[in-house]
Amino acid sequence: MRVVIAGGHGKIALILERLLAEAGHEPVAIIRNPDHRGDVEATGAAAVVLDLEEASVDEVGQVLENADAAVFAAGAVPGSTAERKFTVDRDAAILLADAVEAAGVPRLVVVSAINTDRFDPESDEIFQLYLRAKSEADASVRGRDLDWTVVRPGSLTNDPAAGRIRAARTIPGGGSIPRADVAATIAAVLETGAASRTQFELVAGDDPIDAALAQLATGP
Repeated sequence: MRVVIAGGHGKIALILERLLAEAGHEPVAIIRNPDHRGDVEATGAAAVVLDLEEASVDEVGQVLENADAAVFAAGAVPGSTAERKFTVDRDAAILLADAVEAAGVPRLVVVSAINTDRFDPESDEIFQLYLRAKSEADASVRGRDLDWTVVRPGSLTNDPAAGRIRAARTIPGGGSIPRADVAATIAAVLETGAASRTQFELVAGDDPIDAALAQLATGP
């Protein structure tokens, strides 16, 4: 399976790339900074340098050629401007979705954030703008005739993977989750086809990943 990952130098993306490569898949990371190529290639992934804030649909589509799936794992770095919350967290996600449609890629997974739809539309506070950008990107993806999945993890930690999660369409009270378990959940979604056309929130929990994903098909 050839999987193109936008935001390929992010912490979740690097773990995901290693998981996919170790499972015999072909991860391809889109990165903005050529200095990050070595980190990506060390995971077993190929690296393509392309700035999603400047790229066209055709340019992204060239990277997506012959891909079986795409993952949006990009995000404006902490401390970035309000403008970049929209150009990266919203517009780049929409660009990838446009390119996925144009290239005929059958699967799209988007890494979003918990509580995204609960942003304050009257606020100019940077975190509220971040939530709004993610919410608008997710809405664009959900409106497409694609095999999409939107994953909305809670607060991210660098703890080791536990292999156990809680996944539900909404999780009142939120929670946290290791980045490694987010990456493992995305890998499972890609490998099993679980959570097709489903948006779900994700935190640490008690269920094995495959079981938690299977419950999404029947849960509230």
